Amino acid sequence: MEEDIVAGRHPVLEALKSGRSINKLLVAEGAEGGSMGELLAKARERRIVVQRVPRSKLDSLAVKGHQGVVAYMAAHAYAELEDLTNRQTGQDPLIVLLDEINDPHNLGAIIRSCEAAGAQGVVISKRRAVALTSVVAKAAAGAVEYVPVARVSNLVQAMAKLKDQGYWIVGLDVEGKQNYTEVDYHGPVAMVIGAEGKGLSRLVKENCDYLVQLPMKGEVQSLNASVAAGVLLYEAVRQRQ
Repeated sequence: MEEDIVAGRHPVLEALKSGRSINKLLVAEGAEGGSMGELLAKARERRIVVQRVPRSKLDSLAVKGHQGVVAYMAAHAYAELEDLTNRQTGQDPLIVLLDEINDPHNLGAIIRSCEAAGAQGVVISKRRAVALTSVVAKAAAGAVEYVPVARVSNLVQAMAKLKDQGYWIVGLDVEGKQNYTEVDYHGPVAMVIGAEGKGLSRLVKENCDYLVQLPMKGEVQSLNASVAAGVLLYEAVRQRQ
């Protein structure tokens, strides 16, 4: 199992009340009454993703006494976007945003590269993206303890907030008009990396200040997302030395 889970109405409600970082809740279809109303209200208050699923889905997790609800716990506490922008690294501000990255090994490797490059942190989406699971933490090789990860409901809104704080948004995309080395990475920069195969979503691309590409000399026209992120990060490191 990729994530630690808490099952049962009372244990999940207590986890919600305690403020523990939760990736999502699975709630059985038709599960109502008792403490379920309070539980769902608390989840809404904390903006935690709630998915309604057939009860058989919860049964298949092989957890006893789930009472129609299971919480997937994060491997590490999430940060707020403001925590990232306020974090001082001793160099120009640098944040990496990930657009629908679904591979936990890629996310872990990107977090590890961000730590090595001295980035302020990583921003991921709450939906259609992998969360901070134990697999991610293992792939990051300890970097999750040093690199804050913010989880946002809307990536484009997060980009707008960063722009308001003076960040230039650089998106990496196969349709980018500039080579990745042609952009100036001095000053506050936020890099956006898309999922393999899909690339950046339309709205994300439209809200980038620059769209850059990596030169591809072979037949395959895209790199592994974590490799691409590492290349872009270290171009910023090179320029800032």
